[in-house]
Amino acid sequence: MDRIEKVKNKVNKLVNRGLDRHMRLAVTGLSRAGKTAFITSLINQLLHSGTNPRLPLFTPAREGQLLGARRVPQGQLHIPSFDYDQGIHALRSSPPSWPVPTRDVSEIRLELRYRPESGPLRLLKDTATLYLDIVDYPGEWLLDLPLLSMSFVEWSAKQRSVLNGRRRELAEQWLTEISELDMLAEADERQIKHLSGLYTEYLHKCKDEAGLHWVQPGRFVLPGEYAGAPVLEFFPIVSDKLSESALSSAPPNSLFSLMKKRYDYYCEHVVKDFYKEHFSQVDRQIVLVDTLQPLNAGPDSFNDMRQALEQLMQSFRYGKSGLLRRLFSPRIDRILFAATKADHVTPDQHPNLVSLLQQLIHEAWQTAAFEGIDMECVSLSSIQATEPGNVDHKGETLPALRGTLESGEAMLMYPGEVPARLPGESFWQSQGFEFRQFRPMPGPSDEPLPHIRIDKALQYLLGDKLK
Repeated sequence: MDRIEKVKNKVNKLVNRGLDRHMRLAVTGLSRAGKTAFITSLINQLLHSGTNPRLPLFTPAREGQLLGARRVPQGQLHIPSFDYDQGIHALRSSPPSWPVPTRDVSEIRLELRYRPESGPLRLLKDTATLYLDIVDYPGEWLLDLPLLSMSFVEWSAKQRSVLNGRRRELAEQWLTEISELDMLAEADERQIKHLSGLYTEYLHKCKDEAGLHWVQPGRFVLPGEYAGAPVLEFFPIVSDKLSESALSSAPPNSLFSLMKKRYDYYCEHVVKDFYKEHFSQVDRQIVLVDTLQPLNAGPDSFNDMRQALEQLMQSFRYGKSGLLRRLFSPRIDRILFAATKADHVTPDQHPNLVSLLQQLIHEAWQTAAFEGIDMECVSLSSIQATEPGNVDHKGETLPALRGTLESGEAMLMYPGEVPARLPGESFWQSQGFEFRQFRPMPGPSDEPLPHIRIDKALQYLLGDKLK
C-alpha cells in the first residue's frame, strides 16, 4: 500500500509540475519613457495582490482568484537582476524620488499563486502557479533591427541623409575631423578610437541636448555589457565621393575595410544575438511611450520620436516574408502600447493621450491585426505624482494638477491640451502645452504604490493566464 501511495504522490508531483506555467513579459521603451518605474510598480501591485484595493480592473485580483505573489530566483542566471529594492527605497525615501533608470537588460521572476476557475487545471488541483519573468531592455536596441538588412555602405548613406539642421550642428566636431579622412588608407587604431568616440558623443548630444530619439547604433548610447569593446568603435562614411568599385577593392588593412568588418560583426554578434536570446523568447510585450516630453520640446523632437517609433515597430512585424520571421520566429501574441505619465496631464486629456498614441502607431497596428497579433493602447501612470485640482484662469475654472516639482516647489497648474491627432503646423505655432516633471507622491510603506490604470495593463497582459 505504501508503494502505491508513493507512486501516486510521485505522479501528482509530476502532474503539478507539468501544470505550472511560465510566461515572459518584455518591457521596453525609448529613454525616459519610464520603464524602471513601470516594472517597480507592476511588481509592487502584484506583491500586494492578495489584499490590494488599487486593482479594480484586474479581474483575478478583484474576484479573489489571485491568492498572492512572491519573488523567486530568476531562471536566466547570466542576466543581471532587476533592482526592485533600490526602486522601492527611492520611492519610499523622504522626500521620494524616482528610481535610477536601468541602462542594460535585466530580469526578475515572480511566482503567482491562483485558483483556476475553468479548464483542466480546475479539475486536477485547487491552486495553480504561473511563473512570470519580467524582462527589461532599452528600446534603443530595437532600433538596430533594420541594420540586419543593410550593408555598411547603405547604412552610411542613411546616416548621411539625416545629417541636416540640428543634427548637423551637433555633429560639427566629428564632421570636421573626418572631412579629410582617407577611407582607403591604412587603419590607425588610435585614430579610430578617437573618431568613433566623437561619433558616440554626437549621438549622446542628439538624445540629451536635442531630445531626439532616433539614434543608430543603439548600443553606442546604451552599450550595456559591450561598454569599451572594439565592436562599438566604428562610424559611417560621410563622403559619397568614393565609387562602389573603389570601396569593393579596398585593401584589407584599410580604414574602410576595418569599419565594414566591425559593422558586420556588430550586426551579427550584437544585434542578431540580442534578438535570438531575448526577443524571440518573449510571450508578451509592453512598449512604453512618453509623448509629453517631445510635445514640450517642439516639432523636431516630436517628429524624431515618431520616426524612432516607426523603426521600433519593425520589431513587431512577423509576416512570412519578414526578416524577423525568417531569422528568429518570435512568439509574441499580445502587445500593449502605453502612453506613460498620464498623471502629468489633467484627467480630461487622457483620451487624447490614447488617441495620439494610436495615431503614432497606426501602421504597425494595421500590420499586427493582419498577422493575428492582439494589440491595445492605454494611458497610464506607473506611480502617481499628482492629484486633480482646479485653477482660475481669466475668470474661468479649469482642471489642474496639484503636486510637487522635482525641485521641491509645490505647484498647482494647468499643463494644457494634448492633441488628439498628430500635431500640425498650427499646433506648434500656438500651442501652450507645458509639461513639468513632478516627484512621486509620498505614501505608507505597507501600502501598494498609487497608480493610474496599471490594473488595466495587468488585465490585458496577464488576465487570461490566471483563469
